[in-house]
Amino acid sequence: MNTTVPAEWYLILSAALFTLGVVGFLIKRSLISIFMSIELMLNAVNLSFVTFAHEWHAVKGQIFVFFVMMVAAAEAAVGLAIIISIFRARGTLTVDQIDLMKL
Repeated sequence: MNTTVPAEWYLILSAALFTLGVVGFLIKRSLISIFMSIELMLNAVNLSFVTFAHEWHAVKGQIFVFFVMMVAAAEAAVGLAIIISIFRARGTLTVDQIDLMKL
């Protein structure tokens, strides 16, 4: 009995996650929600990279995913620091209220 999941299902899941990330990025008004939507899009792309690497029996895709995860971790650290700084200065994380760069 073959119990493997077809690669198309992973790609459909990846496309759905990426679409949810884009919709969240465009609709949400909180910086935290926007930040989480960007992370969701990065993880969706990582899922498709791993799927293609597995299908083509290539390690390059998995190595690229490793580098994307390193960049995402650095982006999360810097992004959260910036979000905390904005919250301390403005008292809110709503995008409509913090669209100006001046204090």
